[in-house]
Amino acid sequence: MDRLLRYFLKQFIRRGAMTFTTASGARFDCGDGTGEPVAVRFLTTDAERRVLLNPELALGEVFTDGTFVVEQGSIAAALAILMDQPEILPRWAKLQSWVRYLVRHAQQFNPPSRSKNNVARHYDLDGRLYSLFLDSDKQYSCAYFETPDATLDEAQLAKKRHLAAKLLIGRGDRVLDIGSGWGGLSLYLAEMTGANVTGVTLSTEQLQVSNARAAEKNLARSAKFFLEDYRDVSGPFDRIVSVGMFEHVGVDFYEKYFRRCAELLTDDGVMMLHSIGRSEGPDATNPWIAKYIFPGGYIPALSEVMPAIERAGLLVCDIEILRLHYAETLKAWRERFMARREEAVQLYDERFARMWEFYLACSEMSFRKQNMMNFQIQLAKRQGVVPMTRDYIGHEEAKLRGVERGSRPRLQIAGE
Repeated sequence: MDRLLRYFLKQFIRRGAMTFTTASGARFDCGDGTGEPVAVRFLTTDAERRVLLNPELALGEVFTDGTFVVEQGSIAAALAILMDQPEILPRWAKLQSWVRYLVRHAQQFNPPSRSKNNVARHYDLDGRLYSLFLDSDKQYSCAYFETPDATLDEAQLAKKRHLAAKLLIGRGDRVLDIGSGWGGLSLYLAEMTGANVTGVTLSTEQLQVSNARAAEKNLARSAKFFLEDYRDVSGPFDRIVSVGMFEHVGVDFYEKYFRRCAELLTDDGVMMLHSIGRSEGPDATNPWIAKYIFPGGYIPALSEVMPAIERAGLLVCDIEILRLHYAETLKAWRERFMARREEAVQLYDERFARMWEFYLACSEMSFRKQNMMNFQIQLAKRQGVVPMTRDYIGHEEAKLRGVERGSRPRLQIAGE
């Protein structure tokens, strides 16, 4: 086993400085020796065998199980090396990747009942877990770092402001927030613009928090939340926004999603879609992420999204690509999680804490090393609904900053 492990890992790892210790005690180095050195150890031959047979799935599993440990550096540093190689995947794993691509439609088949179960697997975890690492508003999506030294809270507020500016919301407008999470964006839009916001989620835990927060803010009349699938919502709406939800729709449902949005949107309406995206064309979801973190989830390529938008009869008014913003968001989440890791262990157990440590680290490195990004697509049903130039975004953001300065104290229910 030692010889096989040494041969295949040396073939794959050409950059960085990584030292492996096998279960039998043998040591070998991989990479070109550049960068901060990382040392890892396999504790069992079973862990070695699993990583050789199915590296994309098994690496996260053996780290979670505690049979693959980092002795120098961190799992984030190890993944930074592993995900920064000339080839994205080890050659021996490419056949498995092709098979996963062929069956991805079955894995992403998300009718309403399956969608609700998938959401519950991740978003109905103990709410205290998310308070360990999210900002004070519990924004569980890519932040918008206007400056390199912005705090996580500042960057998440900037994200909400940026989206609101692009939506061009007027007082009294009817706004639909698809995948409203813990309600932060919906409450921001209701408070800052005077809109009437409807938020829909499939998470019972998020629904309860959202309604409690609306009551705390005295916004229960203008920000209402429902446990409802986007396919069942009744319209019409002047504005539609969806942040961090599209990744759960599934490839086969893209056209249905946009057609439903087109049906719900008024003729003069505007929609903003904010989603993670992949820059290198269609692919399959990482098997470890699909199994343990986001069942039914998939990060789309723009080439998969645009045809569905076109067939739905919607017009693309603007596309903005957010590069590295999610890498910085995930870094902040990971550092905050690690600072309070023992609390996660108390909520669940050591194995769960290792799983989330791996999840946050591998997600960060997928944006930092493998060209994942976020896109914001602005949509309308006819020409002339939004200004011809993008200058209006800055003007709208400046107006919203003025409103923010006179707003009520921040919420306590979702506080850290």
